[in-house]
Amino acid sequence: MVEKMKLLHITGPKGDIDRVVKFYLNKYDIHFENAMQSLGNLKNVRPFVETNLYKEAMQRGEELKGYLDGDGEGSIEMRAAQAQVIVDEVYGQIDELCTRQERLREKMLEIKEWMEEIAPFIGLDFELSKLKDFRFIDYQFGRIKVEGYHKLERYIFKNPYTLFYECNNDSKYVWGVYFVPHTYLMDVKSVYASFHFEEIEISDKFQKTPKEVFTFAKEELERCTQELEGLQMQASEIAMGRKDEILSACRSLESYCRNFDIRKYAACTQANGGGEEYYILYGWMARQDAGRLEAEIAKDDKVHWEEEEGDTAIAPPTRLKNPRILKPFEMFVEMYGLPSYNEMDPTLFIALTYTLMFGIMFGDVGQGACLLVGGILLYRFKKLRLAGIVGVAGVWSVVFGFLYGSFFGFEEVLPAVWMKPMDNIMTTLMLAVGFGGALILVAMALNIINAVRAKDYGRLFFHQSGIAGLICYGSVALCAVLFITGNGLPATIIMVVAVGVPLIAILLKEPLSHLVERKEHIFPEGSKVMFFVEALVEGFDVVLSYATNTISFVRVGAFALSHAGMMGVVMTLAGMEKGSPNWLVVVLGNILVAGLEGLIVGIQVLRLEYYEMFSRFYSGSGKPFVSFNRQ
Repeated sequence: MVEKMKLLHITGPKGDIDRVVKFYLNKYDIHFENAMQSLGNLKNVRPFVETNLYKEAMQRGEELKGYLDGDGEGSIEMRAAQAQVIVDEVYGQIDELCTRQERLREKMLEIKEWMEEIAPFIGLDFELSKLKDFRFIDYQFGRIKVEGYHKLERYIFKNPYTLFYECNNDSKYVWGVYFVPHTYLMDVKSVYASFHFEEIEISDKFQKTPKEVFTFAKEELERCTQELEGLQMQASEIAMGRKDEILSACRSLESYCRNFDIRKYAACTQANGGGEEYYILYGWMARQDAGRLEAEIAKDDKVHWEEEEGDTAIAPPTRLKNPRILKPFEMFVEMYGLPSYNEMDPTLFIALTYTLMFGIMFGDVGQGACLLVGGILLYRFKKLRLAGIVGVAGVWSVVFGFLYGSFFGFEEVLPAVWMKPMDNIMTTLMLAVGFGGALILVAMALNIINAVRAKDYGRLFFHQSGIAGLICYGSVALCAVLFITGNGLPATIIMVVAVGVPLIAILLKEPLSHLVERKEHIFPEGSKVMFFVEALVEGFDVVLSYATNTISFVRVGAFALSHAGMMGVVMTLAGMEKGSPNWLVVVLGNILVAGLEGLIVGIQVLRLEYYEMFSRFYSGSGKPFVSFNRQ
């Protein structure tokens, strides 16, 4: 069912809004509406705009929590001002340590870059500073791919003006440095470039051999790491000394920072056009919660509330409230669309019809029991709503398994309490069509109830799923029964009167609706000839939809036959006729059929629900109830 709501109008001094949210509104689920949209036409009303004063302190608090060991929330209740003082005090104490840590991290990053730069050339046993003293010889560090290096070796062997010194290598590259007289630099450099030699610049700050530079950098990195750990330990000791205060302050600031967002829903105004400013909030609450909140606020002189009476321009949000066993089926309702506030909740309807049709189409005691147990376990431990639906559908699968006499595909183990679908194929299909017709009539009855709730009289009387449609479709169903039983004359009379008159009413739905609602223009504007042509086309579409919607339920019987047929194939493949079946084939066949057919049946039943029934009585145009405290 759709939970009944109250719209509360809450006001108070502007500076008191955080206290009200913390001590009152945080206790309840409230769906806030934008107050400016309701009061925007008033001159002395403006949006509630403020800078979040708690955000910076909250961010600092999160940084401080990084120095604490273990989890916790803090046990001290404190206001925002006190929490900000505590965070600022502790943060100030470790601010210098944090600055030193940041400098160390930057230095460590620089050292790592040095090590990455010099590591490939660690095999060069020559002081880098002395290379700069060469007057007639040039040099260049770099790397070359292995296949290019083999070609380069042949060139070097023939060229007396260059020397390549290999420093390091791996499966892909060779790192090294080449030397060349200054007068031949450009020619040799072009040749190296043709072999795809990638030049690498080495920093001028390196003085000793690459190996010595790398060793020094490694030692310096270890020293910085130890110093950083020491600074972190000092900061942790300072923070741990006030752990409970920090956690309590962070919890308080997080709450205030989150509650600060209430301002985007609020409006501001001034009493009598001047003086103290007040906030204005509009929010929907469940009636029971609203009563408790009103009782609490009544004792607070700074907070004033009013209950919006009668119809309001703000559409109430929808929150479904169903027994626990129906909760999983709310997923299907939400997929189609939540009911509007005054619309009937179809959760019970879909829970009954979905699981019933699933059982009819998938009747097997053994496989149904597996669905039942597996669905319940997954829903219990994993909270999967679809698993809960499968578990309930498994109950009906077991029930119809007994009615069909089917147990894991074995048709002779259990006697059929009702009938075996494969022994009565035509009867099975006809019963499925009759069952579908009954469900369509129920959907029409639900549409009539929703039309009464919405006070939509045109939809109530003249819609194809309204009273006219119910009489027309019900009469056709009655005529079909009379023809089948050999009563042709009464069926003909009913067909002419009880079907023809309602069908004409459906064709003239628009003018008749205008007449009932006492509108000025009964017929729509435009050519009346075109209106009647469109009405005839629409009438043909209505009759066709009645037929196709009904015949669509043949799939209910068809899948009952399909299940028996597929399991018959499994038993044949397992060699059941020989008396010594292959049990591995039986087990794997049952798993395959249960998985494949269960998925297909589940989808087909949902299609019947949405297209053949929901489309007749349900709009799904409601807006969801979104609690501010759960965003």
